[in-house]
Amino acid sequence: MSILSTYMQKEQQLKQLQEELDKLKNDDRLKAELEFRDKLEDLMREFDKSAADVIKLLDPTPTANKTSSSTKSTGRAKRKLKIYKNPNTGEVVETRGGNQKTLKAWKDEFGADIVDGWLVKTED
Repeated sequence: MSILSTYMQKEQQLKQLQEELDKLKNDDRLKAELEFRDKLEDLMREFDKSAADVIKLLDPTPTANKTSSSTKSTGRAKRKLKIYKNPNTGEVVETRGGNQKTLKAWKDEFGADIVDGWLVKTED
């Protein structure tokens, strides 16, 4: 691409951006937002407050509490701890899921119904 064609392309882009900027300048929503921002900045200077101070004032809950509560609500509930005791060997297995190696071996050897009967205790 020649330098002349690059120049003409950039000039065209500049005209297009200038037209978009002119449209935005005449938009009432933009005017209202700019007026709000100016008044807010004046008020912050009057009371010697920073943007961070305003945010803290309007949203008093600490950021740490927000992140921990949002992860709790979106996460899965913790499974209950199940404690099994093999009556033949006296071996104890504590698990929160059914994919525990020893428990699976017992179920293969003795059957799931029998091993489920070895459940000693369930805790939260």
